[in-house]
Amino acid sequence: MKNRLKVLRAERDWSQQDLATRLDVSRQSVNAIETGRYDPSLPLAFRIADVFEMAIEEIFLRDE
Repeated sequence: MKNRLKVLRAERDWSQQDLATRLDVSRQSVNAIETGRYDPSLPLAFRIADVFEMAIEEIFLRDE
């Protein structure tokens, strides 16, 4: 699954660790999601959407 996490994080000038702290996950988890090596669970996807104040569909995109 593709995502806009890295772009959204950069727009806010947050490090991976900053976002990880806000999500209560490890920095490695944020990196794995950003690079597409890991798809977040639904509860984590909702937390990510809440942190960015966006809908899940605005952050995560289907692979075509």
